[in-house]
Amino acid sequence: MDTTALGTVFLSETVGTAMLILLGGGVVANVVLAKTKGFDGGWLLINVGWALAVFGGVTVSYASGAHLNPAVTIGLIAAGTEEFVPGVPVSVVSVAVYIGAQMIGAIIGAVLVFLAYKKHFDETADQGAKLGVFSTGPGIRSYGWNLVTEIIGTFVLVFAVVGFGRVGDPDLSTPAGMAALGAIPVAFIVLAIGASLGGPTGYAINPARDLGPRIAHAILPIRGKGTSDWSYSWVPVVGPLIGGALAGWSSTLLLPIML
Repeated sequence: MDTTALGTVFLSETVGTAMLILLGGGVVANVVLAKTKGFDGGWLLINVGWALAVFGGVTVSYASGAHLNPAVTIGLIAAGTEEFVPGVPVSVVSVAVYIGAQMIGAIIGAVLVFLAYKKHFDETADQGAKLGVFSTGPGIRSYGWNLVTEIIGTFVLVFAVVGFGRVGDPDLSTPAGMAALGAIPVAFIVLAIGASLGGPTGYAINPARDLGPRIAHAILPIRGKGTSDWSYSWVPVVGPLIGGALAGWSSTLLLPIML
C-alpha cells in the first residue's frame, strides 16, 4: 500500500470533514443560539446551510474521493469498490484511516463552531439548543422508528453516490466517494434528503457527523450545556451504517453497469 497516498487520504478526509462540520454546525448555531444575526431563521436555512457545508467539504477533499462519512466508506465497500483512490486499495488499514480521519475532522469542526459562537453559547439558556448545534435528536423519541428514518435517509445518500459515480464511468476508475458526483450534485442530494426525510430525526445520515461533535459537546467547557444525550447516540451511528451498507449492496443489483 502506498503510504504517501494513505497520508494524503488522511489529511484530505480530516480537512474535508472539519469543513463539513464547521459550516453545518455553524448554520445550526446561527439559527438556534441567542442574539445571532440568523436567530430563528428556520428549518429551510438549516437545510440549505448543511447542503452548502457538504459542497464545501467535498470541494476541499477531492484527493481522497470525499467520503466524509463512514456510511459512504462502508457503502462503497459493499458496492464492490476495490480501490478508494490510486495507491489505496480497500483494506482494514485504509478503512481505519478513512473513518479515523472523519472522526477527527468532525471533532475539530465542532470545536471551531464552539469558538466562533462562544459568546452566543454563553447567552443561550436552552440546553437542547446547545446540544442541537453539535448533534441530532428526534422530534418524537422512538428508537426503532428513528433508526428506520436514519437507514432510509442514508440509503438515499449512498445509493446516489454510487449511482452518480457510475454515470459515464462504468468501470469506476475515478476515486470512489462523493467527489465522483461533483460538489454541486451531492449538495443537492443532501438538500433533498433534509427537506424530504429530515423532519423525524434531523438527518444525521453520517456517524462521524453526529458522534464526533457529540464527543466535542461532552468535553468542551460550554456554559450550562446539560447532558450530551448518550442514550440516543447509537441511533445516528448504527442507522447510517446499516443504510450505507444496504445501499452499496443493493446497487450491485439495481444499478446495472452500462458497457
